[in-house]
Amino acid sequence: MNPAADKYFLDASQWQDELKQLRKIALGTQLTEMIKWGVPCYVFEESNIILLGSFKSFCSISFFKGSLMKDPNGILSKPGVNSQSVSMIKFTHLDQIHELEPVIKTYILEAIEIEKTGAKPILDKSAELAFPEELLQILDQDAAFKAAFTSLTPGRQRGYNLFFTAAKQPATRISRIEKYKQQILDGKGINDCTCGLSKKMPSCDGSHKAIR
Repeated sequence: MNPAADKYFLDASQWQDELKQLRKIALGTQLTEMIKWGVPCYVFEESNIILLGSFKSFCSISFFKGSLMKDPNGILSKPGVNSQSVSMIKFTHLDQIHELEPVIKTYILEAIEIEKTGAKPILDKSAELAFPEELLQILDQDAAFKAAFTSLTPGRQRGYNLFFTAAKQPATRISRIEKYKQQILDGKGINDCTCGLSKKMPSCDGSHKAIR
């Protein structure tokens, strides 16, 4: 267990028991626990494999390369219309997790094996992004921000858009946009290192937390 992640589970306002059980399953594999984007992230040799998430109507485990997984149980779903790589399993009750525990672990092990091969999802770069209304309004109101966002690579735009649209409430989407506004103005992607201490540039691997 990563002590930095303990607070997330203790402070969870809902799905606390479910999230703790998903944590237990994840830690029973080869993965290392970290906190990224404010949520528990589990990595294999510095590569992101899964995320745990808490939403109003469900909690989830998300696979970064879910589109490459076989899903024989038919339990994976896309987190949003713009998602091309990430897939998630949604849970609404602790009993579901207990019942599916062997399956969840098998899926995690498959995700690790996919990462070992170096396989990458084939993304449709021509697919038009559907930006949330909140982002479009902020872009129209701030010329400098609009110029910075449109100057980002399509991949970086997609990364931010996936994160913004994953929020169900307009207020949360606005909060996320404002939080990353300066990072966008600096020309960096959502996963890019902002402190210069990463050992895996340009992505952030959390090295600054160990150093500081």
